[in-house]
Amino acid sequence: MKNKIIFVVSLLFGLLFIVFGLNKFLNFMPPPPEMPEHLMKVMGAFMTIGWLMPLVGIAEVVGGILFIIPKTRAFAAVMVFPVMVGIMLTNTVTDTSGLPIALVFFVINLWVLYENRSKYAPMFTE
Repeated sequence: MKNKIIFVVSLLFGLLFIVFGLNKFLNFMPPPPEMPEHLMKVMGAFMTIGWLMPLVGIAEVVGGILFIIPKTRAFAAVMVFPVMVGIMLTNTVTDTSGLPIALVFFVINLWVLYENRSKYAPMFTE
């Protein structure tokens, strides 16, 4: 039962990352019209750095695909962790409207990292 729950949660997590990663290239979800001015400035700065958004989009799409596959989930959790940290910082410092869903997905990522902690042990041994 636990494996089924992990798979369903990982599937939803992965699909979310795939959709939002693809949106960085295809722009099929317009930004909300009531976006605060300071957040618009931050997003404008991100767009000014020409390589940043495509890099994040690629990391999100690839990480989302790998997150769905049980064999690569541990790697994907590490791969998308920096993106999740950025999402959490944006939603805590700049605009808190998306904080509840960001917190849920951050906890999911931490849960998958914790569940796969034995796979990371060789990185920390001599």
